[in-house]
Amino acid sequence: MNKMDYVTLNNGIKMPMVGFGVFEISKEETARCVYDALEVGYRLIDTAQAYYNEEEVGIGIQQAMREFGIKREDIFLTTKVWVTEFGYEKTRASVEESLKKLKTDYLDLVLIHQCLSDYYGAYHALEDLYDEGKIRAIGISNFSAERMADIATFKRIVPTVNQVETHMFWQQYYLHEWMEKYHIQHEAWGPLAQHRLKEIIANPIVKEIAENHGKTPAQIALRQQVQRGIVVIPKSTHKERMKQNLDIFDFELTEDEMARLKLLDENKSMWAEYDDPMIVQYAMAED
Repeated sequence: MNKMDYVTLNNGIKMPMVGFGVFEISKEETARCVYDALEVGYRLIDTAQAYYNEEEVGIGIQQAMREFGIKREDIFLTTKVWVTEFGYEKTRASVEESLKKLKTDYLDLVLIHQCLSDYYGAYHALEDLYDEGKIRAIGISNFSAERMADIATFKRIVPTVNQVETHMFWQQYYLHEWMEKYHIQHEAWGPLAQHRLKEIIANPIVKEIAENHGKTPAQIALRQQVQRGIVVIPKSTHKERMKQNLDIFDFELTEDEMARLKLLDENKSMWAEYDDPMIVQYAMAED
């Protein structure tokens, strides 16, 4: 199995630095992909209520545990509460439903998926579920620095994680700095820039650095983030690429290489900035 580095969250639990994300993987493929990911060495699995594949994630995990002797405590399982389930009572009920679908009696991390609607009520429900031992860590997703600071300051439990769009073209240095101030772990969704992956693969700087280390451009993109202390959750439906995305701990980028890769930062989202009202329309269009 590939080597894995871990980060210790602000509540003392350990989280793998590389995980497997299932966003936009079809129901038909999800169980097989999760099974394959666990077989090749992933121990962090990231899903969400809004991905509509929690049940299939649970099936894949159960199959892998039976066949490979993996223990539940060795898997770091994340899901996210969707906007339509916000509000104290609805959030509690939705997490109980996620537990059933995922076939587990606890979740390692539950995130508030968007900074919209009654996310305060939702977060309070997660705090109580944390106290009850049904959740090992609480976090947030897609929160700007201001909204993150707000919830970290005025809620009882500081979030452990903020999962945000982070990749070669939006490296999130400003938000990362504020995460460090609040001891909140930076986790990247879309770490390979999704539909812009071809641009990473073709970029001459990335290609040259990849050749220097005998790695692929995608591995360089992931290594850059991990080396900055960012947890990444790349997605692939191909087993060989799953292996490659995990195989980034046997080399280190130099300071010069890191500086050159930083120059590729466009400092903007591929979708919508956090202060763009269209985020609301985009979010609810996915419902």
